[in-house]
Amino acid sequence: MKIIKRNGAEEVFDQSKIINAIRKANSTVEAQYRLTDVQINRISEAVILSCEQLNRTPTVEEIQDLVEDQIMAHGAFEVAKHYITYRYTRSLIRKSNTTDERILSLIECNNEEAKQENANKNPIVNSTQRDYIAGEVSRDLTDRILLPHDIVEAHNAGIIHFHDSDYYAQHMHNCDLVNLEDMLQNGTVITGTLIERPHSFSTACNIATQIIAQVASNQYGGQSISLAHLAPFVQVSREKITASVKDELSTLSVEATDDIVRNLTEKRLREEIRRGIQTIQYQVVTLLTTNGQAPFVTVFMYLGEAKNDQEREDLALIIEETLQQRWQGVKNEKGVWVTPAFPKLIYVLEEDNIHEDSKYWYLTKLAAKCTARRLVPDYISEKKMLELKVDRNGEGHCYPCMGCRSFLTPFVDENNQPKYYGRFNQGVVTINLVDVALSSGGNTEKFWEIFNERLELCHRALMCRHNRLKGTLSDAAPILWQYGACARLKKGEPIDRLLYGGYSTISLGYAGLYECVRYMTGKSHTDPEATPFALEVMEYMNAACRKWKAMHNIDFSLYGTPLESTTYKFAKCLQHRFGVIPGITDKSYITNSYHVHVTEEINAFEKLEFEAQFQRLSPGGAISYVEVPDMQNNLDAVLEIIKFIYEHILYAELNTKSDYCQVCGYDGEIAIEEDNGKLIWKCPQCGNTDQDKMNVARRTCGYIGTQYWNQGLTQEIKDRVLHL
Repeated sequence: MKIIKRNGAEEVFDQSKIINAIRKANSTVEAQYRLTDVQINRISEAVILSCEQLNRTPTVEEIQDLVEDQIMAHGAFEVAKHYITYRYTRSLIRKSNTTDERILSLIECNNEEAKQENANKNPIVNSTQRDYIAGEVSRDLTDRILLPHDIVEAHNAGIIHFHDSDYYAQHMHNCDLVNLEDMLQNGTVITGTLIERPHSFSTACNIATQIIAQVASNQYGGQSISLAHLAPFVQVSREKITASVKDELSTLSVEATDDIVRNLTEKRLREEIRRGIQTIQYQVVTLLTTNGQAPFVTVFMYLGEAKNDQEREDLALIIEETLQQRWQGVKNEKGVWVTPAFPKLIYVLEEDNIHEDSKYWYLTKLAAKCTARRLVPDYISEKKMLELKVDRNGEGHCYPCMGCRSFLTPFVDENNQPKYYGRFNQGVVTINLVDVALSSGGNTEKFWEIFNERLELCHRALMCRHNRLKGTLSDAAPILWQYGACARLKKGEPIDRLLYGGYSTISLGYAGLYECVRYMTGKSHTDPEATPFALEVMEYMNAACRKWKAMHNIDFSLYGTPLESTTYKFAKCLQHRFGVIPGITDKSYITNSYHVHVTEEINAFEKLEFEAQFQRLSPGGAISYVEVPDMQNNLDAVLEIIKFIYEHILYAELNTKSDYCQVCGYDGEIAIEEDNGKLIWKCPQCGNTDQDKMNVARRTCGYIGTQYWNQGLTQEIKDRVLHL
């Protein structure tokens, strides 16, 4: 068994340390109050048993809490008092240098929490370490100075989660929809250099990747771009290539018939589109931003955004090439084609591509082929979006999420025109619904009372996020606020007007609806008798968001939080506060947002239909998935799921597996096994367990991760049942 030290480092559990600590406290009390050696050994054995029942690596603090409980259970209250006093004294000493210790553990690469915090960051490389070190300083400032003490305490206890506190010290926002159209058509400025309107498709793609990198370095969340904003430059290149072809044919004294010119032009144009998309694909996966990872970017593919028939045809060419290249993948260090994490792709299902006789059905078939092999694209239903994303004029709109799932709310500008690109999210605070339920003890009246208190705590925490951005000058991030990504404000102008009136959103996240409902009703929220309570909880949070919006003129929105490292944190906190409760806190993770529990048997179509009602109640963002086996030889089934998504749910994805062992060349599913109390990844063919010698891609919370996960999320991945 191993333990996690206070600085995040992992080490082998040493039972003698428990015994020695108890003996030290024991020796400080009078003889008649002391524990016997037999009792001390029993206490240490009981602590070990409790740790093993956690099914995860315990922390030093958790072990010490268990020691306290066991000492008191043996009636040695004087010994317990001395043990607690000693712990308190040591904690006061540590407070002065905890940040220093964590930073040093990051530099020496022995901080297990950092290694597994983000599935797309490599904690060994210098750029990531620099970001983590800055993050530790930011957390320290946030905890000690910037946030109210009760919010910090609630965050540390897992009652709420104040997201991205490692960036809170700076005046940074969460995620956005980049207004690539404005930046390409009207020019932009990157690091003081004027970038004018591009004169070819390939140049537009190159500029787009530079914009992506700059945006990623000035915020901490995801961003999205639309391929429709690149489509006009296909015609620019077509005209340029046509002139070049005619000139060449004239030089060679060859008759430049329309057919010859057109055929040569389209052939060269296809090659330019191929090179342009390859630029985006490889630039995104090879760029490292200032936060030590590839840009978290989503690429939106929606034929309905084209402004005319020719642009629509050109956009179809771009989408086709994007899907072809993603199906192929990228080469790993061994030269083998593998699945990259980014860019995340979203394919919009619409009337022109969802039926076998639709004009662009061939693109949907290609998308299905790509999904079966590479996990993307994910799918948005235009039909459902137009039903659910309706603005004040009564018009529905289809637009991308900002990154993995965060959606803007419908908005019309001062000219009464719909606007989505250039808008952003101010930040997220998540409420732990499981903690609300357990704190109530199952009493319904007390549940709603505690729920109100916790929602108000979230409200105050969200206002801290808003007020941290308030007063920020456009100079803090010129690419965002001055040069078109989000706005074109003047130098020295505050961004304040963009924080109000619905231009930007701010998100109340939620987690653990399944466990909350199960504790309060004794049933899964999929049970018809329990579903009404689950929906009531959702409606209650939406009502709170509406109340806050009316109070502040800020667009609060309910958001199905994508738990990554937080799922493990919440699970540990719940076990610490309430113990191990079968079916509720007996795992090292809690359920993402409204999702059906990963162990629950349910077929793909029932799952999507059930979860659709919760997506409707998560206007700030949500995504559903179905877990499937290798579907590369069953594309008809993939297409049936895609058709079902179009008719029934706004946003969904298929989770398959895409792995490769660099030792033996195995390209099936890399397995998760338990080894000495810890979950590890192991090649079933050769037994390789070296994570540096395998490529594993898994969808964890809306996007693909490739750098492995903490023990809680690893257990969640291991526990998943297939839905097809």
